[in-house]
Amino acid sequence: MLLSYCTNVHPAEDLDGVIRQLRDYAGPIRRTAGLATLGVGLWLPAGLARQLASSVQDRTALRSVLEAEGLQLHTINAFPYGGFHNEVVKLDVYKPTWAERERLEYTLDCAEVLAAFLPEGTTGSISTLPLAWREPWTQDDDDAATAAFAELSSRLSGLRERTGKTVRVAVEPEPGCVLDTVADVVGWLGARIERGIDPEFVGLCVDTCHLAVSFADPAGAVSQIAAAGLRIVKVQASAALHVPDPADPAARSALAAFVEPRYLHQVRESQPERIVAADDLAEALTELPGENAWRVHFHIPLHHVPSAPLETTVDVLRQTVAEVGRLPYASEVHLDIETYTWSVLPGATVGITDGIAAEIAWAQSNLFAAASAP
Repeated sequence: MLLSYCTNVHPAEDLDGVIRQLRDYAGPIRRTAGLATLGVGLWLPAGLARQLASSVQDRTALRSVLEAEGLQLHTINAFPYGGFHNEVVKLDVYKPTWAERERLEYTLDCAEVLAAFLPEGTTGSISTLPLAWREPWTQDDDDAATAAFAELSSRLSGLRERTGKTVRVAVEPEPGCVLDTVADVVGWLGARIERGIDPEFVGLCVDTCHLAVSFADPAGAVSQIAAAGLRIVKVQASAALHVPDPADPAARSALAAFVEPRYLHQVRESQPERIVAADDLAEALTELPGENAWRVHFHIPLHHVPSAPLETTVDVLRQTVAEVGRLPYASEVHLDIETYTWSVLPGATVGITDGIAAEIAWAQSNLFAAASAP
């Protein structure tokens, strides 16, 4: 697997800002981690993606800083369209949807950029949202999204013929969305192969925080994807909060510190016969029964151990990477560390450079050994 960290943690929405973040953060992170080369999972907002796709001069400027800082680009996060560091993001991160032409054009721009930067012999990946937030979503929307992914498949095939570079798009299930779980994505894509969606170019991104929040079994999820003839294109290395006893006053007090206005923090409670849901942590604290364990969609640094009684789902990450490591194409899967929550993380005691370098060191020690285990 190719390791990278996702730059959506840094607030930059123009070329000068991205260049600064690579010089001020990504390069120093690489050096702090002691690596000769570091992969970056670049986040490009839509306007910048269009600019880079159409300008050789701007791509040259970006290439120069990547080379100077010892950075490689093999994956792009095209889930947030823009404004990912606005004061309030919440449901806006799911707009535009895959029923809207802007989403397809943005993804194609990212594909053009990525193809221009891919090292020889390396495939590229682009993660994207699971169609939309679950409502409103109509049959007309679904038909439009199906047509968009069919066109995307054709255009990515043409990109390979034109450039010799393979770029794949990875649909990332997320709690609360139209495609909430791995099973939802598998079912949706599998049912549309005959309608022009090509599994050679469209597969899955398994975000292990999202997977954990859904209380899915990592081995079962990976097996389900393989059995459907679909590909895991990318794994987003992330950990959720795990709350063994949400009725415990100490747990509720600790959780209150994670309530914040910028990002959505979906919560799931594992009941014996079903999973019950809340769309955000503040709602969960007042609406969920709290009779069984909770999982909270809050990306926790991989190496971080929260204060008791809170835990993380880092074992789900380990198990998922171990299962993906057994796939015949495992060496092509991109492993992207995506802790974008440093700016809202309560009690953070280290700077972002040292923190991400520590995550990279943790991933090298804990994940690559798991991926190579028999």
